[in-house]
Amino acid sequence: MNPLYETMPTSVFERMSLAAAEHGAVNLGQGFPDFGWPEAILDAAAAAIKDGSNQYAPSRGLPVLREAVARHYARHHGVETGAEGICVTSGATEALAAAILATVSPGDEVIVMTPAYDAYTPLIRRAGGMVREVALQPPGWRIERDTLAAAVTARTKAIIFNNPHNPTGRLFDSAELEVVASVACEHDLTVISDEVWEHLLMDGQGFVPLASLDGMAVRTLKCGSAGKIFSLTGWKIGWIAAAPELVTLAARAHQFLTFASAPNLQAAVAFGLSEGDEWLVPMRHRFARARDTMTAGLQAAGFAVLPSAATYFLIVDLAASGIDLDDEAFAKLAVEQAGVAVVPLSAFADTDPPRHLVRLCFAKRDETIDAGVAAMARARALAR
Repeated sequence: MNPLYETMPTSVFERMSLAAAEHGAVNLGQGFPDFGWPEAILDAAAAAIKDGSNQYAPSRGLPVLREAVARHYARHHGVETGAEGICVTSGATEALAAAILATVSPGDEVIVMTPAYDAYTPLIRRAGGMVREVALQPPGWRIERDTLAAAVTARTKAIIFNNPHNPTGRLFDSAELEVVASVACEHDLTVISDEVWEHLLMDGQGFVPLASLDGMAVRTLKCGSAGKIFSLTGWKIGWIAAAPELVTLAARAHQFLTFASAPNLQAAVAFGLSEGDEWLVPMRHRFARARDTMTAGLQAAGFAVLPSAATYFLIVDLAASGIDLDDEAFAKLAVEQAGVAVVPLSAFADTDPPRHLVRLCFAKRDETIDAGVAAMARARALAR
């Protein structure tokens, strides 16, 4: 047996979702929305299942989807890759896996900024790499040049960069993007840029892809997600966008991971990316309203809530809320006794993680948010 998997814990998202089901709790832990998908895309998928191909798609993706992704990024961000710079994957996590396997060799070091999506570290280790954590500090979660540069060694091969940032909800500013780009260029590093939340922005903000910065197009592997853009997380349609020579390396890894994704869902996503720009602004407004509703409810219940500018996550500071329990103890109490599942933030880092913060997903209908907030109020009363 592989010792890597013998010692690996179950994903915190799976663990908390199973606990929510077991205890009949409101699930504010795992990040999936219960609204937001355009019906026209569902209709396109149904038509493609009935009238289109249900056989293997080309490994790198249907040409119509690769072209749609390329046009989408040219239109929204001014980044020109062309269809030859796109590889369709079975969700963004598979895109990350392919990008990591194509980049990392045994003994290479990869910088991960924590708190971080929990797939990064095991994927790096599975590729034979070693993780160098750079801890972002609450409540600002800023990327500091000195700290990032100090993590680079002679063995450093890559940086994994997540923007907008899960779990904190940060949208990194232009100065922070320049820090990442300058460190990468100075040390000739590849950047695997997890940008799946690129359209889930609020408060009128805009997104700048890392590859658009000087010197970064030739060293950035961007991972994107239709599931996040269209609130269709179960479809597992993602992609890698990069310079053709980089994306070809990732495609060679991808062909031996999943080979190809469902052609009918690919066709529907192509329709959505080509025809769905008018859905994006109303979607952002709906998520912002959900964020504000949850924030107001939690604050009224006595919780300290950190700002969230993007994604669909909020961070609650337990210590600042007058709760002495650590994040794991609070999450256990909340799901088992109060009826709400949240995610402890300590699961997002290996080395000295903060233990006074929990993450909640606000991508929920009003009635779900109301029930979750009421359960959080019960959890606070039980924890004090």
